[in-house]
Amino acid sequence: MSDPLVLTLDCADQTGITAKVTAFLFERGCNILDAQQFRDETSDRFFMRVAFDPTGTTADQLRASFTKLASEYAMEWKIVSQDRPRRVIIMISKGDHCLVDLLYRYRVGELNIEPVAVVSNHPRDVAIRTDIGDIPFYHVPVTKETKPQAEARVRAIAEEAQAELVVLARYMQIFSDEQSAHFAGRCINIHHSFLPGFKGARPYHQAHERGVKIIGATAHFVTADLDEGPIIHQDVERITHADEPADLVRKGRDIERRVLAEAVRLFAGERVLMNGNRTVVFRG
Repeated sequence: MSDPLVLTLDCADQTGITAKVTAFLFERGCNILDAQQFRDETSDRFFMRVAFDPTGTTADQLRASFTKLASEYAMEWKIVSQDRPRRVIIMISKGDHCLVDLLYRYRVGELNIEPVAVVSNHPRDVAIRTDIGDIPFYHVPVTKETKPQAEARVRAIAEEAQAELVVLARYMQIFSDEQSAHFAGRCINIHHSFLPGFKGARPYHQAHERGVKIIGATAHFVTADLDEGPIIHQDVERITHADEPADLVRKGRDIERRVLAEAVRLFAGERVLMNGNRTVVFRG
């Protein structure tokens, strides 16, 4: 069997799209391995993800011949390799629990990614307590005065490394509107799900003082609207009266790492499609 490919598409909903797409693949000798689709009634748009074995043809040939059908339905689409690792930059500040988890899952084959750089606004001995192996590390300090230059440096690192995704793994710096626009649709952030209730410093301590019973985490695409980008994945955990602030911090870290890893897995698997301010997530 050839290396499987993935076709993702979205367009205005019309009759016959599924039939046309599956017939296109059948006529070229492709074998469909998995297919998922969704019609959003609110936006009246159709979304589809098809994984298939391209026996007897290449991705470039399929892209060239699919253009006509895509134009007919005004599709946003792409055909990519399913197995090729996605090149990822991981950005952190001082807490490295999400970084450690991502690297572990990558090393055991759980995440189909290739970390091409770790970037931090702190020096390596302050930011990281784990072995990152031969992954390049970049210290890019940020101050109010140097923020434009620092962000330009990050863009240059991403371009040089041919990064397809930037992961903010508890990176405690706010992207400018320019930076958010530059990485639109290819930058994922993780934060606690108290927002907008408990803003600022020590959110878990604020939550403890209010006696919360559920804590959670949200992974979303980065946009100019701080912490309000399209959501990819969320999870929660229950809290009791016996939990101290340190317990909330510990449980919060655990949720953050799990939620972020799942969001990265979904992105790397071409399972996340943008739908305005929301996402369509084809799980599998």
